[in-house]
Amino acid sequence: MKKLFTLALVILGFSTVSFGQVTATATATGTIVSPIAIANAGNMNFGNVAVSSTAGTVVMTPAGVRSFTGGVTLPASAGIVSAAHFAVTGTTGYTYSILLPATPTTVTSGGNTMTVSTFTSTPTVATGGLLGAAGQTIDVGATLNVGSSQVAGTYVSGTGFPVTVNYN
Repeated sequence: MKKLFTLALVILGFSTVSFGQVTATATATGTIVSPIAIANAGNMNFGNVAVSSTAGTVVMTPAGVRSFTGGVTLPASAGIVSAAHFAVTGTTGYTYSILLPATPTTVTSGGNTMTVSTFTSTPTVATGGLLGAAGQTIDVGATLNVGSSQVAGTYVSGTGFPVTVNYN
């Protein structure tokens, strides 16, 4: 009887059934969203600017409205005037951040230069954007820094200025 009892204990000791263990399962899920994208939808053009022997600026708002300071004036024949426009697309309802250039962009005409700086946007960098079903447009303005007696010519940037967007 003692051997039978020992044999039963050994068999129960190696049993794979455990009444103190239970198992549950979970699923794994991931959602791929449309990548955010940005494309140039219109270049910035400060239009016609008249200069004097005093330096000045032309400030372009994101709405495409110009103002001036210093020795710069804006002739009645404005020429083409427009803020820059960028089309942003991605997943509807997602918010995104906007990064504008922190350093000036140089514009040249032959060997003559000016800089474009102090970029601003609508929507603003502080608020960022919200994508609708058709995406969203970012309008960008800046300041054209005109030198004293700036040489006449059409000044163009050799490379475009970057505007970066990123999902929040």
